[in-house]
Amino acid sequence: MKKCKFTAILALMALLATASVAMAHTPLCNCFDNGDGTITCEGGFSDGSSAAGVQMTVLDASKKTLEEGKMNEFSEFSFKKPAGDYTVRFYAGEGHEVLVESKNIVE
Repeated sequence: MKKCKFTAILALMALLATASVAMAHTPLCNCFDNGDGTITCEGGFSDGSSAAGVQMTVLDASKKTLEEGKMNEFSEFSFKKPAGDYTVRFYAGEGHEVLVESKNIVE
């Protein structure tokens, strides 16, 4: 009986550990118009991890790269606002991508 309870407790702990790992790295990115011709994006992860060094790309409507860079030590990325429609890509690796369309960026 004790062995069965011990096994059940280990299984539950393994399940909880796996669930927390699966949820630990959900990428988050939000961009806003500074009102001065620039855009700032802030990023991070759902577990509170920093996004410093995460690859950022600004793409025009035809998916041509307009600007590339990385999140700074404060998990921010700023760039000059392009004319027309554009998309900001936050890319922290396979399965860790956020796309922010210009129509969703507000002052």
